[in-house]
Amino acid sequence: MSSALRARLKHVYWIGGGSGAGKSTIARRIAARHGLHVYATDDAMPDHAGRSTPEDAPQLSRFKAMDMDERWVTRSPEVMLDTFHWFRGEGFGLIVEDLLRLPAETGVIAEGFRLLPSLVEPLLAEPGQAVWLLPTPAFRRAAFDTRGTTWDIPRKTSDPGRARRNLLTRDELFTDRLAEETKRLGLPVVEVDTEMSEDELVECVSGRFGL
Repeated sequence: MSSALRARLKHVYWIGGGSGAGKSTIARRIAARHGLHVYATDDAMPDHAGRSTPEDAPQLSRFKAMDMDERWVTRSPEVMLDTFHWFRGEGFGLIVEDLLRLPAETGVIAEGFRLLPSLVEPLLAEPGQAVWLLPTPAFRRAAFDTRGTTWDIPRKTSDPGRARRNLLTRDELFTDRLAEETKRLGLPVVEVDTEMSEDELVECVSGRFGL
């Protein structure tokens, strides 16, 4: 990764992490406080899926061809983890393209689970530009229940209970993988549990960024 690209992205702060960790909320609050722009990678997923081809995103292509039971019921959480396109980094180059098109004069907070540590680390001008939020299983379940989204995907399958269990286990495995990867790369993390308030998390992440 060229130093020129790192320099072009030096105004970007990165918040990655597991599903249900509160990345979007924390990013919006910090951005509002400091006059930053938020780039939500979740919002860009439909556009990125449309811009991808089977050649550059083979796992996405296979996922699109599956029915809901194939995606969430009949496969194990381990297979779901290993084959999920965004967890494999497919489309990450499109995230970088989007960020490079944003005005560099305004700081940007990029947030989302697609910001994998191994892909973000080469782009960092300073280690303090990024942090990964790692939710405990209890926090993740509470967050999804509060949002009312726990059953959004499972109810579209023939076995909602199994689909929900598979999804929660897959997301827990993904968080474990993030923990291992951030440790290996020496990148900062914040463990998010049910005892941490939203205000405390905002202050913690802001402090990591030096804001």
